[in-house]
Amino acid sequence: MSGEGSTVGGGGSSIDGETARRRSTDRSPIGWLLDAKLVVVALSSLAVIVAAGLVQVSFGAYSMTVGQAWRAVLDPAVLLDPRWLLNFVVGEGLMRAVTGFQGELPQLTHETLIVWNIRLPRVLVGVLVGANLAVSGAIFQAVTRNELASPFILGVSSGAGLTILLTLVVFGSLSAFLPLIAALGGSIAFLIVYAIAWKNGTSPVRLVLAGVIVGTVFSSLQTALFFFADDIGVVQSAIAWTTGSLTGTDWEQVRLALPWSFVAVTLSIAGARQLNLLLLGEGTAKALGMSIERVRFALSGVAVLAAAASIAVAGIVGFVGLIVPHMVRNLVGTDYKRLIVGCLFVGPALMVAADVGARLGMSVIAGTDAQIPVGIVTGLVGGPYFLYLMRKQQHMGEI
Repeated sequence: MSGEGSTVGGGGSSIDGETARRRSTDRSPIGWLLDAKLVVVALSSLAVIVAAGLVQVSFGAYSMTVGQAWRAVLDPAVLLDPRWLLNFVVGEGLMRAVTGFQGELPQLTHETLIVWNIRLPRVLVGVLVGANLAVSGAIFQAVTRNELASPFILGVSSGAGLTILLTLVVFGSLSAFLPLIAALGGSIAFLIVYAIAWKNGTSPVRLVLAGVIVGTVFSSLQTALFFFADDIGVVQSAIAWTTGSLTGTDWEQVRLALPWSFVAVTLSIAGARQLNLLLLGEGTAKALGMSIERVRFALSGVAVLAAAASIAVAGIVGFVGLIVPHMVRNLVGTDYKRLIVGCLFVGPALMVAADVGARLGMSVIAGTDAQIPVGIVTGLVGGPYFLYLMRKQQHMGEI
């Protein structure tokens, strides 16, 4: 869905270029990690993740107390047995290949099996999706110098949504490859946007405008495809993908997203200095020896990779990539080394907490067991927060 991207205005005026200049010269290898504000943000976010995760693994068809859930998560039979850990994280086949173990794995309690097999993977997918979207949004806000940018500003979400609907409606036999197809669609959309924006180079404004155009066209095509879906199950599946949902996620989604998430996060941290320099403007960055187009394209590719890893396992979740970088920037400052690390904690905290609301909200409000897509919850949270930002910062989004 590209509605989020269509709200984009001009360049980011609240990002302090002078602060970015000063902090980009910080050569301390680990000193910046010990920043008091960053430590507080990280610890607070971890507390939210743990609390929301415990609530998440406690409820379901087989209910258990928070204490039982906590003991199941920390069961030594899993944590102290590398065979079980590898079995969950990489799969049984690879576990046996790595360890050479061919016998039967030790028995686990019923609660431990439920938590580790069914419920804990959903929390872990939420952590990965939240981190990816937050980091992707932070990168796009620097690359476009636009504080209203999000992971979907360059058409990533609309491209992914279109390929999802095409697969479900026209090429149903390929639905098993839906995660990879979604990521591929987002990547292709990004390349189209970049090609449209290219004119002896690109600029933040052209990238934003091209993203809005491509997003609008692709969203229209998405809407048109719904008229060709005569199976209500296909429509419901498409809605879940295009609004973002963690329902039914398991270890397969964790294994799919984890390696790409690791690559994207590593590259984003490594590119923090270049992101700081981009905030200074093209003239200053060139004077400092930066190849603007190469760096912009490479960093945009990292942001697309992070967003694609999220879309591939959870569909299109809006607003996380827009509001989390703002929250972190207000808490730890504009230096991208701290900002990226802060996003790695605040993004998962918001996503896991929102998923608790998505899973349990209807039971509290209407007394039913129905679950709503997590993208609806993030939209309900992100919309008011976005309006708050607009009211607080009068010049928000101006070039």
